[in-house]
Amino acid sequence: MDWKMSNRTIVTEFLLLGFSEVRELQILHFVVFLVSYLSALVGNLLIIMVVALNNHLQTPMYFFLVNLSILDLGSISVTIPKSMANYILNTRSISYAGCVAQVFLFVFFIEADFAFLTVMAYDRYVAICKPLHYETVMNRRACVQMAASAWISGILYSVLHTGNTFALTFCGGNMVDQFFCEIPQLLKLTCSDSYLSEVRVLAFNACLLLGCFVFIIVSYVQIFKSVLRIPSEQGRHKALSTCLPHLTVVSLFVCTGVFAYLKPTSSSTSALYLMVAVLYSVVPPMMNPIIYSMRNKEIKGALRKLTEFFPFCASLQV
Repeated sequence: MDWKMSNRTIVTEFLLLGFSEVRELQILHFVVFLVSYLSALVGNLLIIMVVALNNHLQTPMYFFLVNLSILDLGSISVTIPKSMANYILNTRSISYAGCVAQVFLFVFFIEADFAFLTVMAYDRYVAICKPLHYETVMNRRACVQMAASAWISGILYSVLHTGNTFALTFCGGNMVDQFFCEIPQLLKLTCSDSYLSEVRVLAFNACLLLGCFVFIIVSYVQIFKSVLRIPSEQGRHKALSTCLPHLTVVSLFVCTGVFAYLKPTSSSTSALYLMVAVLYSVVPPMMNPIIYSMRNKEIKGALRKLTEFFPFCASLQV
């Protein structure tokens, strides 16, 4: 046993998967990631700024939207800048500590993101199905408690997954088949006898996420039933307009996430790993500001008022 331990390679860094070995394509990917990152940065910062500066948007829906924007900024900032830096420096390495930090932060932001999507589904359910009780149920204290629960759940999940993953012994090399440190790809590098412990944690987490997803589906079933009972077509359209953006984001988030984590690894290629990872880690933070806000009349009105004080923002209006 001592002999095995003395000859076991200690992993001090990991090598991330690149999109291409061709230098010109690496520069192209850098530009694409830079545009995506700046789009997500500007869009989410605008949401935070507009809601913070407009008294008419101090409602539970926009309070949760600001939290979602903060999480989106965090999740995309964990993965994209490091990938862009590797392209510029023409390297693929990430330190062991950097990989641990990346896993912890990414899991935290993604888990908390989904928790807020669940909370926002409940908010829409109360607003449409129980409108007379909305102000009582979704009071300031309740909103703060739900937001705090979402953030804390993200931290707990992240501590659990990160600790359990890096407690394992890596004996399958240090090449990660992804452009950032992703748990399923790291598990492929661990010893087979330790692998099952994190698999059980992932299975437990999948059950909890499935529970949240079922809660969202049940909420929307009740919402659609209530919408169908609204007599006026204008009223039905107004009610659905506040739900469809959220439902779109949830569908994108869940479909790509489930495919990324539950697909058979033996039938997947590295290119497919990369594309799916881009879908669930880059696209949602970039699209959420557009889906949630840029087609929202209240947000548009607030943006117009904002440009009265910051004329350079006029070109950002949709």
